[in-house]
Amino acid sequence: MGIFSRFTDIVNANINSILDKAEDPEKLVRLMIQEMEDTLVEVRSTAARAIADRKEITRTLTGLEAESRDWQSKAELALDKEREDLAKAALAEKARVVNAADALRSQHQSLGDGLERLNEDIVRLEEKLLDAKTRQQAILARQQTASRRLEVRKRLHSARIDDAFIKFDQFERRVDDMEAYVEAYDMGSKAKKGLQDEFAELEAEDAVAKELRELKSKRAGQKSGGNTPA
Repeated sequence: MGIFSRFTDIVNANINSILDKAEDPEKLVRLMIQEMEDTLVEVRSTAARAIADRKEITRTLTGLEAESRDWQSKAELALDKEREDLAKAALAEKARVVNAADALRSQHQSLGDGLERLNEDIVRLEEKLLDAKTRQQAILARQQTASRRLEVRKRLHSARIDDAFIKFDQFERRVDDMEAYVEAYDMGSKAKKGLQDEFAELEAEDAVAKELRELKSKRAGQKSGGNTPA
């Protein structure tokens, strides 16, 4: 691919569209930046040669214009001396010089137009280069963040952590079982204790009732004895 073809492709490229299709945007941006920088170096070198050629053409044109005036003067001198043949030859040389100068002026103009367009494209390429470098930094930052997040996710989903959580679950189930056994024992103890308490209360009621009957009988006997005449 020629330098100007590659240069035009880069200048006219849509970076966003290219990045959307890229499998590795960070690598692609790096390559694009390298390509842009290399192209800028080549284009500036080409522009420098064109500028040098244009200056050389300018110098040549200056010389041809001077030569054209010189042949004009010689033709006039020849006519003054009634040497029409020499005047005709001088005018012929002048015409040759003028034709050469016209061709160089056309070339000079073409070089000037090309340099103007090239300068505009260089400005555009420099803007794209700056944009690419900015995007490279943003993409690199995003890639680093994504890599760290991915590493965290991998660790969270690693087999060791899964095993650890399984062991935690097993341990919690064991604790639940132990607590259930404790509660079961407590429930049995409370039921047994309550039954004993009920029987103890019945026995206490019987004792109190028996003592009450005895006390009543005793008091009744004392009352009967106290009422008997002496």
